[in-house]
Amino acid sequence: MNKKVVVSVLATFILASFHLAEAQQPAKIPRIGFGAATGPDSIVEFRRGLRDLGYIEGKNILIEYRYAEGVAEFPNLVAELVRLKVDVIVVTSTAAAQAAKNATTTIPVIFTSVGDPVGTGIVASLARPGGNVTGFSNLSPELSGKQLELLKEAFPKISHIAVLSETANTGNAASLGEMKVAAEALRVTLQRLEVRGPDDFEPAFSAIKRERASALIVLRNNLVRAHLAQIVGLAIKSRLPALYPDSFSTDAGGLMSYGPKPFEHYRRVAIYVDKILKGAKPADLPVEQPTKFELVINLKTAKALGLTIPPVVLMRADRVIR
Repeated sequence: MNKKVVVSVLATFILASFHLAEAQQPAKIPRIGFGAATGPDSIVEFRRGLRDLGYIEGKNILIEYRYAEGVAEFPNLVAELVRLKVDVIVVTSTAAAQAAKNATTTIPVIFTSVGDPVGTGIVASLARPGGNVTGFSNLSPELSGKQLELLKEAFPKISHIAVLSETANTGNAASLGEMKVAAEALRVTLQRLEVRGPDDFEPAFSAIKRERASALIVLRNNLVRAHLAQIVGLAIKSRLPALYPDSFSTDAGGLMSYGPKPFEHYRRVAIYVDKILKGAKPADLPVEQPTKFELVINLKTAKALGLTIPPVVLMRADRVIR
């Protein structure tokens, strides 16, 4: 009888010790894989978004950063994040999103800065993405038409506008299609200039001169972002009124920009990361499009080009660089 009591007490003690040891084991810290072609500013906004939700890097969340210098590097970049078995992958371009979709069907993927996620086959639809991928588009249906309207409003006499786009960027193709509709209504002729690399920029501006385009619209893509100073310099040298896709361009000396505020959507990415870590499925999180846009005008550049921006356009600007 005493032996039974001793055995029972020992069993109870061992079981209690096991549960205590289990309870003392540290909770698993989630790991995020961040694959980008952009600079550190995007990381800063993403971190801020996470901090707003109570995540402190190194304490209750870990982030594996990987950067690509070109489109060809994205498959290897994403493959490395998959091998690390991160809990969520965040990518920041169309090419990276396509690579992530091809690399895994199980790890949740959140993309941003993708122009046409449906047209590129990254998601089934904006409302119901399906699969393990969702995120944030940097285009909305009305953006391209509005860019054209603003340029025409600032310079009413223009009738022939060159549009600089990247050949491999499907989002640029979608933007140009929307812009053509607006061009017909405004009675403006568009001249599409496709570039594949930085060596194509000078020939493109030579083509603008030959065709006598009187203004330029630069579409959003990684190629333009990587060589922004060169493009802005060529536009100024050609004395072309030019409208760019974001305020990086006007800060770099471009004349006008209209588009979503840079990096603001990275805070929204942090919200999606939080939802997924708490059990939400990417298939149930709709792809979001920008709803707020900013118009920035660089009056220093306008003065250097001998151009006058109408007061009505200046009044609508969110920011004026003087």
